[in-house]
Amino acid sequence: MSTRSMADGPPVVGVVLEGHRTMPDTPTDTTIAPPTVLILAITACPTGIAHTYMAAEKLDAAATELGYEIRVETHGSVGVEGTFSQADIDRADAVVVAADTQIDLSRFGGKRIVSTRVSDGIHRPAALIAEALAAAPTGRAAVTTDAPASAGKRDIGGFIYRALMNGVSYMIPFVVVGGLLIAISLSIGGEATPQGLVIPEDSFWFTINQIGVLGFTLMVPILSGFIAYAIADRPGLAPGMICGWIATTGSFYNSESGAGFIGGIVTGFLVGFVALGIKKIPVHRFIKPIMPILVIPVITTLVVGGLFVLALGQPIAWVFSSMTDFLSSLDGGSVVVLGLILGAMVAFDMGGPINKTAFLFGSALIASGNPAPMGMVAAAIAVPPLGMGLATVIRRRFFTPVEREAGIAALFMGFFGITEGAIPLAAARPLQVIPANVLGGAVAGAIAAIAGVTNAVPHGGPIVAVFGAVSGVPMYFVAILSGVAVTALVSVLLIGISVRKVVPADAAAVAVAGAAADAAVPVAAPGAAASAVSPVAAAPVLAAPAAAEPVAPAPKTVLDYIDERTIVLDIDETDRDAVIRRLAGLMQTTGRVLDVDAVVQAAMDRELISTTGIGEGIAIPHAKSDGATSPVLAFARSRDGVDWNSLDEAPAHLIFMIAVPEAAAGTEHLKVLAQLSRSLMKPSFRASIEMAATPADVLAALASSVRPATPAAH
Repeated sequence: MSTRSMADGPPVVGVVLEGHRTMPDTPTDTTIAPPTVLILAITACPTGIAHTYMAAEKLDAAATELGYEIRVETHGSVGVEGTFSQADIDRADAVVVAADTQIDLSRFGGKRIVSTRVSDGIHRPAALIAEALAAAPTGRAAVTTDAPASAGKRDIGGFIYRALMNGVSYMIPFVVVGGLLIAISLSIGGEATPQGLVIPEDSFWFTINQIGVLGFTLMVPILSGFIAYAIADRPGLAPGMICGWIATTGSFYNSESGAGFIGGIVTGFLVGFVALGIKKIPVHRFIKPIMPILVIPVITTLVVGGLFVLALGQPIAWVFSSMTDFLSSLDGGSVVVLGLILGAMVAFDMGGPINKTAFLFGSALIASGNPAPMGMVAAAIAVPPLGMGLATVIRRRFFTPVEREAGIAALFMGFFGITEGAIPLAAARPLQVIPANVLGGAVAGAIAAIAGVTNAVPHGGPIVAVFGAVSGVPMYFVAILSGVAVTALVSVLLIGISVRKVVPADAAAVAVAGAAADAAVPVAAPGAAASAVSPVAAAPVLAAPAAAEPVAPAPKTVLDYIDERTIVLDIDETDRDAVIRRLAGLMQTTGRVLDVDAVVQAAMDRELISTTGIGEGIAIPHAKSDGATSPVLAFARSRDGVDWNSLDEAPAHLIFMIAVPEAAAGTEHLKVLAQLSRSLMKPSFRASIEMAATPADVLAALASSVRPATPAAH
């Protein structure tokens, strides 16, 4: 037993358990807990701004109120800040992880840990601290985020989605690098032959092509491996990659073609859950250290790999053999039906087994003197990457920055007939993208069939027409463009429906974080245009260094983007859209917004994705538009409240609106908006602006609450 002296506060009594003392009961009355209790907290949301810092602020306040000491490590868009020292970890009594991203918990072996969603860190911080203190200490071995157990049944869908996104994010570089290298080598070094576009083996471009092929060869194992890693941590990585390779290598189970990226997704989840199940089996403490490096990987690889080789391989081979026979029976009078089916198959799994079945069917008929089916296939091959690339261009706001980058690469790959260019987008949104691809591919195949387009080489995309392998070139391009238009429009429609129909539990994070990501470029002070502003408001915005000697620029704060001209108190408008237009009009008076209608429309479009009403009477609408020449912030207070469709269904009384140019980039605004997110979580700050009598009072409240952005810890 151990006790502390009365001079240090109320005595704490505990017992030693695996080198750690048990925790005192969480106070249920007004008694202040011993200050020696140290809580470590990690907060992170997918975009790394709003919920990351709101949860940090709430956990900090809850721990302080309970009388505990707390350290918070934020994993935000600007990097990891507040990194724990080893002394902090050694001394910590419990760890709270409020995160929607993968967090490595291996450094917390032996600690009491609770892991949950970032939104819980905002809405129930005190309960999380209590749960962490009541949790059983983990073993001394490295711990992992066994998300299904910790997140609870209500978050299993979100957990599966995050695991899939983890695999996709690691796969994308392989798709981009491999696809672009193949496309470049084909365009420069390729020669049209009866066997297709061929690069001479003694050519430099043949080597480049082989490097690109290697990138494509690795992409599905990488996808599978990192899905498994997100579920089971390191023990799932090697089995996931190995089984992903098995899934795409049909020779393992006597199939002409492998299972493609869909097989990689299946093996990733199978490996992840099998490995996770084995991890939960109690073993002797002498065996436990070798479980993650030997026992779990070997058993998991044998189980899942054996399942594919022994159980799934033969059925797959039979399915695709039957499919080829069926397609052969359609040749002749059912040419339009054949075009529809071949186009849909090509677009369905983008280089996977169904795609390859259609491709091999068309290629085989070239040798028999019938190049028409290959014309249908060649037109459809370009549709998924070109269609999804176009979708990311015409509706940028529906896609993440990573997806938009993948879309640009897909456009390039689509020109060269590389269907796999659409895989990153299909893997991220299969229910929306795959149906759109299938419809577009079917349209392209049918038009090519009706027009009698033929292709003499087993390859597709616009590039084969450039090399003169296609007959009926005008209609060939009509078929491709029609399919691309269908895929782009249907995908945008389906994605739009999905984002309108489902508002995620963490939409507050997306709302503010989207603004932060959009508003990421430093801006100079507006200069003389603001000369009429009162001294209180003008000082933070207009002040310039008086000294002639060069000085380092002062760190930016929220005050650099707002002044009295963009603040209105007690507005009469009660409609959300009217408030947005009012605030955009205030922004125009600063000279930073030139096109009010464009800014208003951008803000309205953002609201269609998910509400920017984050709860607790707060809304943060934002617009990314070239109607703004530089970032600007406006504020309105409503006594009666405005219906903002907020997550907690409460009306918005405090509305901060952000507008940034389309091309904004950088990290300084991410830090500045993190300041605002933290400030809005403080009841004292909200109270001060609720009681403000003038715009100058609002600026004074901001000045007392925010701190200059500082560099991220590394």
